[in-house]
Amino acid sequence: MQSDKNNMQTADDSKTLEMLYQKYSSKMYGICLRFAGNTMEADDILQEGFIKVYTKLKYFRNEGSLEGWIRRIFVNTAINYYRKKSRYAFNEDLEDVHFNTAKPESSYSDLLSKEELVNLIQSLPNGYRTVFNLNVVEGYTHKEIGEMLGISDNTSKSQLTRAKSILKKKVLSLMKEKVKVPFNDFRVIRNETVSLRQELQKAV
Repeated sequence: MQSDKNNMQTADDSKTLEMLYQKYSSKMYGICLRFAGNTMEADDILQEGFIKVYTKLKYFRNEGSLEGWIRRIFVNTAINYYRKKSRYAFNEDLEDVHFNTAKPESSYSDLLSKEELVNLIQSLPNGYRTVFNLNVVEGYTHKEIGEMLGISDNTSKSQLTRAKSILKKKVLSLMKEKVKVPFNDFRVIRNETVSLRQELQKAV
């Protein structure tokens, strides 16, 4: 009898995990792709993330949305994945990079696909990519990022500045290939972080 009860419980657990996977795997994989350097690493993070969701599900107290709770698990899983690999390259020195703060005349999101935007973020170095995702897309402050990654606020700010600088060049280069317009004064990086966050979240 005990064996039958255990088998029934195992079957119910499997159905729950399958349901969660079918409902949230697509969105969570988008998060994994943004934090990962390639699809193989994204697959590893996705698998590890759902294992954590499965094991921690009993601790979910219905405070906030289930999707938000799962999303936080995947963000933390992605961070821990790179910590274990010791692949961060955070630099303490600050680089003063100036961005045009005026409202862009044209949004690069109108010219680049969601896949291209995600691929550009994915091409960033690990440290830059992680801070960019946490600040611009996930909305964490530099203080929170510093606590999560074990770095200083200034290091987080430096990484974000450099990430934006690299993305600015990559977006400009890609847009030059897609359209023919005078690019000397073309503004391709928004100063409005919230707008950029909304565009990138649509990609996942």
